[in-house]
Amino acid sequence: MQYLIPFIPVLAVIVALVVLGLLVRGAVKLIWQVAEPNEALIISGFTRGNVGTAEGMDFKIVTGTGAFVIPGLQTVRALSLTLNETELQVNCVTSQGIQVVVQGVVIFKIGDSTPFIANAARRFLGQQAKMESQVYNVFEGHLRSIIGSMTMEEIIRERDKLASQVRSASGIEMEKLGLVVDSLQIKDLEDPTGYIQNLAKPHIAQVQMEARIAEATRNREAAEKEAEAASLIADAQSISAIRQSAAAANAQTAQANAAQAGPLADATARQQVVVQETEVAKLEADREEQKLQTSVRKPADAKAYAQRTEAEAQKAADISAAEARAKKTELEAQANATAAAAMAGATRVTGEAEAAATKARGEAAASAIKAKALAEADGIKARAEALGTNQEAVISQQLAENMPAIVAAAAEPFAHVGQLTVLNGGEGVNNMVGGILAQVGNYLPALTDALRESNASRTAKSSPQQVPQRPEGEAHAQ
Repeated sequence: MQYLIPFIPVLAVIVALVVLGLLVRGAVKLIWQVAEPNEALIISGFTRGNVGTAEGMDFKIVTGTGAFVIPGLQTVRALSLTLNETELQVNCVTSQGIQVVVQGVVIFKIGDSTPFIANAARRFLGQQAKMESQVYNVFEGHLRSIIGSMTMEEIIRERDKLASQVRSASGIEMEKLGLVVDSLQIKDLEDPTGYIQNLAKPHIAQVQMEARIAEATRNREAAEKEAEAASLIADAQSISAIRQSAAAANAQTAQANAAQAGPLADATARQQVVVQETEVAKLEADREEQKLQTSVRKPADAKAYAQRTEAEAQKAADISAAEARAKKTELEAQANATAAAAMAGATRVTGEAEAAATKARGEAAASAIKAKALAEADGIKARAEALGTNQEAVISQQLAENMPAIVAAAAEPFAHVGQLTVLNGGEGVNNMVGGILAQVGNYLPALTDALRESNASRTAKSSPQQVPQRPEGEAHAQ
């Protein structure tokens, strides 16, 4: 406590200042009044010569700002400027005599201008709750009046027009009350007599009919779409099944091909081996043919040619010798005839000379024929000897000489084909050529037998005959 004694004067000053501040604040609040944004201050009493007062009124209106108020000389009261709402439910009769209950709502407020605030202050200051009943009464009368001049159809179709007419008709009265209507809405129309319902029945029936038609149409279209969808589903399922079957078939084909790959490869290998063996056989046949030509045919041809040449040379020599002897004999006969003619007489010598010449010519012709026959006999004998010693070689030679004609005859049916398609590429060509060669091979035994018989028959027909010797007497007789 002894420590606080020096601070007691300071604390007393602080308390005095706080009390003074509170007193000043209360005094200022009493003197200076501020209006809220949604209210107007009505100041009555001493107004300093009506400055800021309404026309014809001894009070001051303050909105949105503040004003000094002299306590005891002036009174301040607040007038709310917020919105107010009144529900309407008015029994009316149309121009057709049809009873209708109109339900609506009116949203109103005190006007913002000074005249509206002044009118509302004089009528509703301190009793603003009465504004709703006053507004209801105003709109009730105008609604009945306006609806009485309209038909039910107009009321239904032109509610905005009805609301506009009611607002226009009540505008002057609402202005006198200092009120402004922000909104008037007709919410509903009650029809105790059922006129609206009956009025709507034809339209309802039409709408129901159109609705049923539309529903039926939609159902039909939906059924068609469902049928189309089902058809598409069936098609898709069918296509899927076909593809699955094709895939299964392809798989089975692949399996079968895989299973046949080994035997097919073996068969292909064997076929290639056969083709190679056939080629080797052809080469061996060609080699044998070359050997045959080298070892048999050419020597035989050379021997036969030599024999023919010797025979022809001998023939020519014999013919020349015979001709020479005949010439010599003729000359000798002529000489003898000349000599004899000289000795014995021309007639006898001439006859003998002619006889001798004729005999010499006969002998020369006979010698020439004999030499020719002997040469031909030697050629036939050489051919017969060649056929006897190596007949197969001669036949092989003849087959080799005629082989192009034989192969051409075997392939002759293909000459009449306009366009030939060979499958399997080179293998197909090899198969076709092998078939032709096989066909030629089938004919070779028959051709060999035919050639053998032909050669035997030709040899038999061409065997040398003994040339008959003409008797000298016959030649002489000639």
